[in-house]
Amino acid sequence: MNTSKPATHAAAVPEFAPSLPGPADPGVLPDIDAMERLVNELFSALPGGSPSSLGGVRGISGSGLQAGSGLPSTLAPAVVPSLSVPSSVRGDPHRAAADILAAASAMPDESTLRALLAGISHGVPISLASAQSAPAQAGSAASPLNAPALDVPAALVSEAELSRGSALPGATDPFQLDALSAMPGISQFGVPASRAGAGSPLTAPAIDRPDALPGSTYYFVDAARAPLRGTPAVPGSADGAAGFGPAVPPLDVLAIRRDFPILQERVNGRPLIWFDNAATTQKPRAVIDRLTYFYEHENSNIHRAAHELAARATDAYEGAREKVRGFLNAASANEVIFVRGTTEGINLVAQSWGRANIVEGDEIVVSHLEHHANIVPWQQLCGEKGARLRVAPVDECGQILLDEYGKLLGPKTRLVAFTQVSNALGTVTPARQMVAMAHAAGAKVLVDGAQSVSHMPVNVQDLDSDWFVFSGHKLFAPTGIGVVHGKEALLNATPPWQGGGNMIRDVTFEHTEYHPAPTRFEAGTGNIADAVGLGAAIDYVSSIGIARIAEYEHYLLRYATDLITQVPGLRLIGTAADKASVLSFVLEGFEAEEVGKALNQEGIAVRAGHHCAQPILRRFGLEATVRASLAFYNTCAEVDALIAALRRMRHARRVVVP
Repeated sequence: MNTSKPATHAAAVPEFAPSLPGPADPGVLPDIDAMERLVNELFSALPGGSPSSLGGVRGISGSGLQAGSGLPSTLAPAVVPSLSVPSSVRGDPHRAAADILAAASAMPDESTLRALLAGISHGVPISLASAQSAPAQAGSAASPLNAPALDVPAALVSEAELSRGSALPGATDPFQLDALSAMPGISQFGVPASRAGAGSPLTAPAIDRPDALPGSTYYFVDAARAPLRGTPAVPGSADGAAGFGPAVPPLDVLAIRRDFPILQERVNGRPLIWFDNAATTQKPRAVIDRLTYFYEHENSNIHRAAHELAARATDAYEGAREKVRGFLNAASANEVIFVRGTTEGINLVAQSWGRANIVEGDEIVVSHLEHHANIVPWQQLCGEKGARLRVAPVDECGQILLDEYGKLLGPKTRLVAFTQVSNALGTVTPARQMVAMAHAAGAKVLVDGAQSVSHMPVNVQDLDSDWFVFSGHKLFAPTGIGVVHGKEALLNATPPWQGGGNMIRDVTFEHTEYHPAPTRFEAGTGNIADAVGLGAAIDYVSSIGIARIAEYEHYLLRYATDLITQVPGLRLIGTAADKASVLSFVLEGFEAEEVGKALNQEGIAVRAGHHCAQPILRRFGLEATVRASLAFYNTCAEVDALIAALRRMRHARRVVVP
């Protein structure tokens, strides 16, 4: 088995076939024997496992796959006794993989299910959309999910085992992430522990588990029934719903996780679970290596120098600017200004355009959702100019009240500044509509995209914002680099904020002539290396596809929301219908910081506090929340670990005797 690590994610993600049925491609797909060998290797990689001691997985044939024989003896009798693959499909890996996937979907043990799915699907380009668009009754003659009925035993994992966080008794790595991560090329679908629902193409019997939710389903099965914001309907779908289609295949999450070295870190003896992505994202190897290469081969100041390294550095820096332009679909690279981050970008607009254009009596409108960085600069400007700051309210779910927002817009409104995604609640605002309403009132609009660029496609021409700002470190790039996108004519009509080298065309003691945008706003030596790192991060994200990331995170959020709302005493803050992957909550009887510290002992990193968004938390009567924020390298198994830890906290507090 090839255990070499892929150099980049792009090299590790296979092409996905548009449908399950059809002839196998022997140049791409392994035969059934290869699948059998792979599953044996996978179970051998589990703690305590070996082909001899575990017995291996035997007989992927007409006699059935004896899955239980490849598991520790303590669980073997409780696992699905037989996953029967009809001999008639033995020569068709597409069909065989589909049958095994359908049968395995009934297995209630999280880590076992993920291991089996991962092993079976290795190298098999499975399109889940084709399964979802197939006839709903698995086992029908026309169905690619022609799986036998399974008599699944109840309650593989007891409440006591759940409270210890052990998916397998005695396992030191409760979710087997280390063992699975060691297997190259394994597809990780993040299969939840809950059962498939009655209407699902992957129908499974009810499972009596403490964490099973009535009617809950596998997130990838629900894809055909739950539309994703901004995703076009699947052609030919009866209900117009969007799901994984040939253009948006499911992610290979384990391959992605191997691209992020820090995810192999252990905290307090546990595998790191990084749920603090809204604060900062982790960096893929491609970004780390690009920074190293820059400092080893290209390090120089940029522009105007005559030597080779200056030319290399300039090309890399301006190449990163062009990558940002493409990522945002900006009209020109001249509209892309490099800054330190979102905060500096907002201050740049406030101190350049704002100082030149805001006068006494003018009004600036923000929303109740804003980060302090999109409140304080406008407060300062209003105080300096005698202008008024007005606030668009939100409802009990954390959604902008558009009617009330519209009432704030009028002839005195000079500027509207709002977030596209709330960092504290995850609310996705109706940004395009809000921009259009502001423009109709004659106002300019700044959109804070710090929390949106890593979760959804952004098209600044379609959005029509006057300025769009974001931070690189929210997009898997280094800290200390960010972007202001501005319409070119507006930028060139705006005086620069800072003065110095690089941004001038000519200087005398009597007069200075500035360059046009973007360099008129980039005084001095910029953060060259980290701009190059941002370009590498954009390359990485683009190689995966931001639409695929958005869809995966959407279903991961739904899965997490279903489970976390069942934790006794937990109150979810921010329940907007349209959300990015943020779970902000309070737990009855616990301070937010107390929860954060307890989760840290489990290796789970969350944010506890006011998240630099005190006004919106106070709107809900709070000073602090616990915030778990997800990214595309997170899994359902990690969500399960979070839920189990919260339940243990509640249980421990409940049984304490004064």
